[in-house]
Amino acid sequence: MRSTPTTPPAARLLAELRRSPAKKVKIAVADVDGVLRGKYLHKDKFLSAAEPAPGGGFGFCDVVFGWDMADACYDNTELVGWHKGFPDAMVRPDLHTRRQVPWDDDVPFFLGEFVWHGPGKGPERETPHPLCPRQVLKRVLRRAEKLGFQPQCGMEFEWFNFAETPQSWADKAYANPRPLTPGMFGYSLLRASHGQTFFRALMDELPKFGVPIEGLHTETGPGVYEAAIAFSDALEAADRAILFKTGVKEIGLRLGIMPSFMAKWNQSLPGCSGHIHQSLSDGKNNLFHDPRGRLGMSALFESYLAGQIAVLADFGPMIWPTINSYKRLVDGCWAPVKPTWGVDNRTASFRVISGTRKSCRLETRSPGADVNPYLAMAAVLAAGLHGVERNLTLDTPPIVGTNGGAEATPRAPRSLAETTRRFRDSAIARDWLGDEFVAHFAATREWECRQWRDAVTDWELKRYLEII
Repeated sequence: MRSTPTTPPAARLLAELRRSPAKKVKIAVADVDGVLRGKYLHKDKFLSAAEPAPGGGFGFCDVVFGWDMADACYDNTELVGWHKGFPDAMVRPDLHTRRQVPWDDDVPFFLGEFVWHGPGKGPERETPHPLCPRQVLKRVLRRAEKLGFQPQCGMEFEWFNFAETPQSWADKAYANPRPLTPGMFGYSLLRASHGQTFFRALMDELPKFGVPIEGLHTETGPGVYEAAIAFSDALEAADRAILFKTGVKEIGLRLGIMPSFMAKWNQSLPGCSGHIHQSLSDGKNNLFHDPRGRLGMSALFESYLAGQIAVLADFGPMIWPTINSYKRLVDGCWAPVKPTWGVDNRTASFRVISGTRKSCRLETRSPGADVNPYLAMAAVLAAGLHGVERNLTLDTPPIVGTNGGAEATPRAPRSLAETTRRFRDSAIARDWLGDEFVAHFAATREWECRQWRDAVTDWELKRYLEII
């Protein structure tokens, strides 16, 4: 799934690490919200954990899947929780994710994934942990592989940058963050020059971290940047995307800048997207391209697109994961609000870029920047491949302009509660992701809805405190 003729074998990677002067190793795993949780290990401990012997790996408390992004423990989950005692789960480092962190003295860095060990010994007793986001994506990719496809993906992110630190933001009681630059100035060289040190650090240091950036520019909004991460196989693309978000925050912290990938932080400003570009390959050819097909699309591409139009909403919480995600889905603010498609049309949810054999792809524009990249990528691939498996027909025409021809098409859901209900009940989501993951992730989103329902907001105080 990941290996290429140039990928070093695991034994070679371990030998190189043994010979290196490094004394410690940094390793990280993703929680369900797409936040990297990690630790430093002594090199000897890491080497022992990385050996491919049966039962290998190292323990990592399974509370990673049992709490929210504020470390509040869920009270409504089954596989993890207080009733289970929060034991260690087993993490296996993926040696092929090896990187060095250029802003942390080039410490060796690896991503890991959770596994379950059954009774007895032997690699056959090891199974993917059903709640691990990276394993959820790999489950979808294994099914794609059985169909004869190698999904290729790339992500783009928009995000706001503030002249704040976590401490200054806390000292302000989490109100009125100061954007890095003022005004609405997309594609601005002037604004890029204002943040030149940050811009240069992102362009220079992220590639050294194994996150190649194809382009970086300012977007419309105060202090907004947009970056496109280079295309690759889907698992590598998701790795790059989650490391991009963490890397941007760590580089920003060094420079007194607080980046935010929140979907929409201000009602009056555009939201932040997390677009996903996709194509399917057989290992040599882009199978989405057919110069004889409609608009340069192959029949396979049409079925893949038809799948996303038909069932991507079944995976809704995976592409709109927070209460705030739905504040971005408003008319007239660039985020598409209907399951429409168009040819090179940025107002559609699904932008077809037919182009050449090399560039032909689908851009799914619905997700926001607040996604967990592993889960969002699993969702769009599962929806598209569902269309391929069912040989779905693309029977809706492309829109013209903004929703031209799609006036009767229902708009996107407006709440996390609504999408979570559909997700929990979806036979399609359970088929692709597994019952255990669907039940757990739905419970975490229901918890998130409950935290919102119980919260007293500044909107309520301003509206009711004096007048009522």
